[in-house]
Amino acid sequence: MSIKLAETAGFCFGVDRAVEIVDNLLKNGKKVCTLGPIIHNMEMVSELEKRGCRAIDRVEDCPKDSTIVIRSHGVGKSTVDDITEQGLSFVDATCPFVKKIHNIVKKAGAANIPVLIAGNKNHPEIQGIIGHCSSKCYTFNNDEELQKLVDIIPLNNNDEVYVVAQTTFSKKEWKKCLKTVKKVYTNSKIFDTICKATSERQEEADRIAAESDLMIVIGDRHSSNTAKLYDICRSRCANTCLIETAKELDLNLVSNSHSIGVTAGASTPARIIKEVLDTMSEEIKSSETVETESFEEMLEESLKNLNTNERVKGVVVSIAPNEVIVDVGRKQSGYIPADELSNDPSAKPEDVVKVGDELELLIMKTNDSEGTIMLSKRRVDAQKGWEELKSLAESDEVLTGKVASVVKGGVIVIYNDNRVFIPASQATASRDDSLEDLVGQEVQFKLIEASQRGRMKRIVGSIRAVLREQRAAQRATFWETCEVGKRYTGTVKSITSYGAFVDLGGVFGMIHISELSWTHIKNPSEVVSVGDKVDVYIKDINEETKKISLGYKDPDANPWEILRRDYPVDTVVDATIVGLTTFGAFANIIPGIDGLIHISQIANKRIEKPEDVLSVGEKVQAKIIAIDFENKRVSLSIRALLPEEAPKAPAVEEEKADEEVVASTETPSEEKVVASTETPSEEEVVASSETPAEESAAEEIAAEE
Repeated sequence: MSIKLAETAGFCFGVDRAVEIVDNLLKNGKKVCTLGPIIHNMEMVSELEKRGCRAIDRVEDCPKDSTIVIRSHGVGKSTVDDITEQGLSFVDATCPFVKKIHNIVKKAGAANIPVLIAGNKNHPEIQGIIGHCSSKCYTFNNDEELQKLVDIIPLNNNDEVYVVAQTTFSKKEWKKCLKTVKKVYTNSKIFDTICKATSERQEEADRIAAESDLMIVIGDRHSSNTAKLYDICRSRCANTCLIETAKELDLNLVSNSHSIGVTAGASTPARIIKEVLDTMSEEIKSSETVETESFEEMLEESLKNLNTNERVKGVVVSIAPNEVIVDVGRKQSGYIPADELSNDPSAKPEDVVKVGDELELLIMKTNDSEGTIMLSKRRVDAQKGWEELKSLAESDEVLTGKVASVVKGGVIVIYNDNRVFIPASQATASRDDSLEDLVGQEVQFKLIEASQRGRMKRIVGSIRAVLREQRAAQRATFWETCEVGKRYTGTVKSITSYGAFVDLGGVFGMIHISELSWTHIKNPSEVVSVGDKVDVYIKDINEETKKISLGYKDPDANPWEILRRDYPVDTVVDATIVGLTTFGAFANIIPGIDGLIHISQIANKRIEKPEDVLSVGEKVQAKIIAIDFENKRVSLSIRALLPEEAPKAPAVEEEKADEEVVASTETPSEEKVVASTETPSEEEVVASSETPAEESAAEEIAAEE
């Protein structure tokens, strides 16, 4: 007698991942609810229920203190929205291969392209796919149903249409359907979304069934992929049995068969498969058709097939700095070297595993003489992650990982124990940014390549692609909400001779040099530096050129407001002479404001020239005798603080000149009698409103003469 157990029997990647997520949540003391049974196996569902995992049909049935787990079949977008709106904690265990289909139909919906879906329309996976498609979509379960759809779908032959398949759809039926699709819709875009593990499982079951006189399919009767396995095996072996547990095994059929094939659905736990094989073992031991010893050897060989690539389960017994000791249920002692625990070289063993953790491990080397088995957790995790990464490379999904190190040409990011290479050109928003600053940081990235050549796996990602999308979103939000007067906190990105450019979050604005300080500055770097955080407000928006002028000066520091508040008319001030003219002297009152001491107000007697009495830099006491806030001018008098001499009859022309002179508050330059308190740039980006006209200065000189 021979027994052939399919190597692909048992949990697929997606189901294994979903069950592991629930298991870890329960181990951490969480209350768990799953939207529908986590897998199509009531034995496993019942076992998890005893541990505190409750299956619910509606989001509103989930208690507030529980975590919802979305099973591997996935759900529609509206369901995720309901969970979010209700503020519930949830973990998405949707199979990556199913998520890939979600992303495909989303794109179709965005372009209003019809979608044809191969699969059972009542299956949760199909319902979830439909829930992510905003365009018209149609389902068919076989070529006959597709033929009927062709007659009723209002499409022209050259209309674009997307075609996807349920991950567990029959490969043979898919090929039949594609012939019809290609014939009818010449502009169809076909996505082969049948899970590779599913097709391999079906092909192996077909092959084993053809060689067996008894074929046993183990799995839940509600499982779609188990039902398809049964149909495939039944077509190749008339004596095919579908059982859910070992209790349903027909022992008479077993004892009377010479070649037995065994396969199992993707939702069938290894424990149940082992129970079926053990039951057959007991039956065959009592039969005279086979020797007990030879069958036990055969059974052991079959059980090995449950551990793909020599995988075993182990429980952590102890943790040391350089290795972890595990019990793998064998005579040999199992150990995991520290560098085989994780792909992150900085991770410590105690941070990766805890005593009592059950791990799936890969046998690296067996040393019978020393009674040890060297194992690897890292390689198992990497293989599981690799399957997911291959799917994610096509999904355009944003992932999160930790930057482990800087290497030649870029950085390494660890994601699901796989090393993702990010080229330097794709690692930062700007080529000038330091790669070293990324080490140890959590970053978001997209996969742009996941390929394999032999044993070499090439996984390439891009951080910049995510940053660009984020900045584009920031820009869109900014332009929707920005308005004159609105305040922002930005970062100074560059400085020129005429101003500073500030990043407001995807959009740049400029602070003109005249807006940086109330006093005269020669360069913006006197006030701000690249990298500074600055509080600014929008002064002006040019809708056509998308240019933004920013204000920066603190209104409370406006020297004219300080003058208004602290220096009213008749105030005596200590001033410094900063300039001399033929008609008077200019004196600085406070930073940013100069006042004019007319020649007639310098002394209590007639003087020929101001420099006969005053010199630049001299400190004097003067009285504020007039303030013109509108024209920004202040008149000062030293004479008002001096005792009056015997009056002399002034010339009529002199008195007339005195009355016509208007005091200027600003120090004249060589070219102009009155200088602006703000020096414009060479480009004259923003003209100062405080620069007096040359004609005004000329009038004052004329008046004096």
